[in-house]
Parts: sequence; C-alpha cells; structure tokens
Amino acid sequence: MKVSVTILKYVLLSAFAVVLVFPIYWMLTGSIKPSLSLWASPPEWFPKSFTWLHFDELFNKKSTLRWLFNSVFTGLVAVLFILMFCAMAGYAYAKKKFPGHQVLFFLVIATMMMPRQVTLVPLYILISDLGLLDSYGGLILPIIAFPFGVFLIRQFVRYIPDELLQAASMDGAGELRIFGQIIFPLMRPALGALAIFAFMAVWNDYIWQLIVLQKDSMKTLPLGVSSLIKEDMSVNYGLAMAGGAVAALPLIALFLTFQKSFINGIALGTEK
Repeated sequence: MKVSVTILKYVLLSAFAVVLVFPIYWMLTGSIKPSLSLWASPPEWFPKSFTWLHFDELFNKKSTLRWLFNSVFTGLVAVLFILMFCAMAGYAYAKKKFPGHQVLFFLVIATMMMPRQVTLVPLYILISDLGLLDSYGGLILPIIAFPFGVFLIRQFVRYIPDELLQAASMDGAGELRIFGQIIFPLMRPALGALAIFAFMAVWNDYIWQLIVLQKDSMKTLPLGVSSLIKEDMSVNYGLAMAGGAVAALPLIALFLTFQKSFINGIALGTEK
C-alpha cells in the first residue's frame, strides 16, 4: 500500500513538473527554430532544424548587451542596499525595545498587503520631482524599501539567544561591534535567502521599469525584450523567444545554484 502511494505521489509530482517546465522548454526550443517552424501544424515538439539567426539579430542589431548590463547593475546595487537596511532594521525590531516598536513593525508588515498599483502614481511623482526619471536612481531607490526583507530578518534574529548579546555587552562590546561581529555573521543564511528574493523582485519589476524608463539605452532586459515584438507592426516570435530565453536564463541559473537558500528562506521564521 505504501509503495503504491509513493509511486502515485511521484507520478503526480512528475506530471506537475512537466506542466510547469513545458513553457520554458517551448521558449528555449522556439528560440532556435526557423520562424516557419513555429507555425508548423502539427507542432514540432522537437526541433527538426536549428538556427541561430534570432540570437544573431538579438545581439548584433539590438541593444541587448546594454539592457543586460542595466538589469544586472540595477539588481546588484539594489540587493546591496536592501541587505544593509533590512539587516539593521530586522535586528532592531527583533532585539531592541523602544517606544512604538510594535506599532512601527505592524506598519511595515501592513505595507506588504498594499497592492503595488496603489503606490505607482505617488512614486512616479516623487521620482519625477527628484529628477530621477530614466536613471539608475529611479530604478533602485523605490525598491530599497523592502518590507518582506525586514520581516524575514526579524523572524530569523528573534531566535538568536539574548544571552549571547548580553555576554558581549558585559565584555565591553558596543552596539556596532555586537551587530558587526556577532549578529551579522549569524544572519548569513537569512541574508543569502533575502538576496535571492530581492534580486528576483528587482529583475522582474516590469511595471515600474515601464513607467520610469523611456530611453532605449536605459531599458532593462525584460523591458527591452518586451519591446521587440512591437516593431514594424508585426510580431517576430522567434526573436521574442530568443530574448525571453536570454532574460530567463540568469534567473534559472540563479535558482538552480541557490535552490537550498530558497528552501531555507521559506523555512526561516518557523517555530523551532
């Protein structure tokens, strides 16, 4: 009986995995098929011929490398600031008692429930008044306020023993030394998970990128790829799939490399 249940479980999970992976497979194979093969009937589930023309056009006739640099630079800088601010805020909310700390933390959590569309207009007006449209600052500054990161770090730091901090304080360590030499190293599992979540959030923040960026040279990779299918009043699906593959591969590689950190990130904050 147990064997049958196990087999059924693996069959269902395998079928579910195939359904989820198939769009990625279709995009990757479509990027190396001739354009006519994309419309073949019945569909070519396995490519009968291969071509690199779509990638050649993507990199030689488009600003793809510039878009890729914009995405990577924006993501790395934003993640650096997110880790720094969330680490300090999460530590303060977890271990420090100050007037109104519970109310302030509740407000931080409440912002997680606020629809993204509600903040777009005020953020645009603010960024416009600061003169940061079509700039890296306009992309990075709004995402630095990352309430999920504060919550994640706070939940992790809560389980660091208070006795450890008290012993360091009795030995004469100040707040900066306690945070830098004791708390921060212990945060590394949480910070690794947060870095991945934050990078994905920045990379996929398509709506904000669409609003704040106008110049072609400042576009990010997702935004630039989406513009490929709108040229000449036609849709070049082969080129669009090639661009989608280039945009997706970094995140796929990131997930496969740090998938344990994803699991740890989901598990952080659970009762021990």
